[in-house]
Amino acid sequence: MSNLLSLSSVAKKIWMSLMGLFLFTFLLVHLSLNLTMITSPDSGLFNEAAHFMGTNPFIQVFQWVLFAGFIVHIILGLILQVQNWMARPNAYKKKASSEQSFFSKYMIHTAVVIFVFLIIHFLNFFLVAKGLIGEIGEVTIDGVTMEDMAGLVFDLFANPAYVVFYIIALLFLGFHLDHGIQSAFQSLGLNHPKYTPCIKNAGRLLAIVITLGYVLIPLVIYFTK
Repeated sequence: MSNLLSLSSVAKKIWMSLMGLFLFTFLLVHLSLNLTMITSPDSGLFNEAAHFMGTNPFIQVFQWVLFAGFIVHIILGLILQVQNWMARPNAYKKKASSEQSFFSKYMIHTAVVIFVFLIIHFLNFFLVAKGLIGEIGEVTIDGVTMEDMAGLVFDLFANPAYVVFYIIALLFLGFHLDHGIQSAFQSLGLNHPKYTPCIKNAGRLLAIVITLGYVLIPLVIYFTK
């Protein structure tokens, strides 16, 4: 924690951006896996993939790297936000264009909603899968008995209140990504009048695709499974 505080503002923004892009990559991979629940006829592919990740030593170590990425991203975001609030009385009258965007004004607010969502998501899936809380059924595929992670997801998405909460949280995630992607590239020095608009549009498109992809899953499960 003290090491993060000792970093300069520029260094904090760079590290936060790198962690953000790392987490964005994870979102893409995670989405591709989750979509198999609605594309695979019996969700067997999802259970097999979940079983592989749950038993693969490399992935088990990597998950802690992922958690560390989340923590660093969150801590740096909070530090930078507090520094911005403290410097506000002396801020320039004309803000940078990225700071004038609608979503940039509410990054900390969307981050809080996403953080609450992650805690609930962690409780509902990760701790249950680890056998620390609750119970999870089993399924046998090609002679291999494994945890029925798909069944766990189906049970949760059978609850309309949880589906609504999940979708609302994902919309906040989309808002966060819309500004976060372009902001990350800008913090890394990739800011040019010719290319920045393309990065901004590509980031917005990716934010929309990711959000719609994740939203599609609970809707399909709730109405068809």
